[in-house]
Amino acid sequence: MGMKFSERVAGIEISGIRKIFEAAGPDSINMGLGQPDFDTPQHIKDAAIKAIQDGKTGYTTNNGLPELRAAISRKFKNENGIKYHPDQLIVTAGASEALHIVMQALLNPGDRVLCPDPGFVSYASLATIAGGTPVSVPLTKTLHIDVEKAKALMGGTKLFVLNSPGNPTGAVENEESVRAIVEYAADKGVTVVSDEVYEHFIYGKKHVSAAKFGDNVITINATSKTYAMTGWRLGYLAASPEIIGQCLKVHQYCQACATSISQYAALAAYEGNQGAVAVMRDEYEARRDLIWKGLSDLGLPFPKPEGAFYAFVPMKPALTEKIIAKGVIVVPGSAFGANAPEYTRFSYATSRQNIMTALERIEKLVK
Repeated sequence: MGMKFSERVAGIEISGIRKIFEAAGPDSINMGLGQPDFDTPQHIKDAAIKAIQDGKTGYTTNNGLPELRAAISRKFKNENGIKYHPDQLIVTAGASEALHIVMQALLNPGDRVLCPDPGFVSYASLATIAGGTPVSVPLTKTLHIDVEKAKALMGGTKLFVLNSPGNPTGAVENEESVRAIVEYAADKGVTVVSDEVYEHFIYGKKHVSAAKFGDNVITINATSKTYAMTGWRLGYLAASPEIIGQCLKVHQYCQACATSISQYAALAAYEGNQGAVAVMRDEYEARRDLIWKGLSDLGLPFPKPEGAFYAFVPMKPALTEKIIAKGVIVVPGSAFGANAPEYTRFSYATSRQNIMTALERIEKLVK
């Protein structure tokens, strides 16, 4: 007798990013995963080691260490110009868990969730798992949110997912667009879920936190990208007390608390020297310039990424397949939604030498 699975899970696919990543060969250049190739800064690792040596290996409070939430609260005030009391924060197992518990706590069956398309692979799937109905929000030709089309879709909607800087596009939304989305959403009774994990990797523009413009915003962030801590699985969400109260229920039963060691490491990250972040940002910008010029020179032009560490390149699927077969692991645009079948995402969170080698391999396919 065959096992019967829930329709909401059986109806979604395994992440296209992970499929490609796990199929990579030993000689491949991996430009598929959003994984910083930098090591976690030493003072952060030292804090984790000290926490282990000091026996700080038990459960923490469900919503996270008080001192860590206080540090994140200060970070919001000083870096983002927004005020969240420490009690308005939940520390999670990465931004992924934060997104999950928000969807679980806020969605009823059939509730509409507006997701950028193309957009990060988790948004629509997490909405579906929670019983919601994901709805695509189209982007402009420059890969920014089409604000007017987004407004037209907001009627009868529960959540709007905003991601700036964007994955997979590398687009950074300006203050005018962010304000317009948040304020219009408030008028329509829509909650904005603002995913800001790439906020520190911006090139020539400025990050704008959505929560500056309304109380109808849930802010999600993580240490994963900023401090090269992807494997530490440490994120957080910030929201109104009412939302936090409901999200905490889901967090308690699916996670209990984020890993204690990672929390102490994150405390050191936020309270310690920020020099490593600037070094990473500058290096990503240099890599951005390298891949942008290299692919453009090969006849593969695309909007110059403004943030994050992704190049989203218009490309026929047949060429994408050839590039992957040549040992350059990239992600087909179809993994990011219905609106990007003829795009390909390149992650430049890899060395300049790897980027140069990848460009050499691609050159043989297009000339």
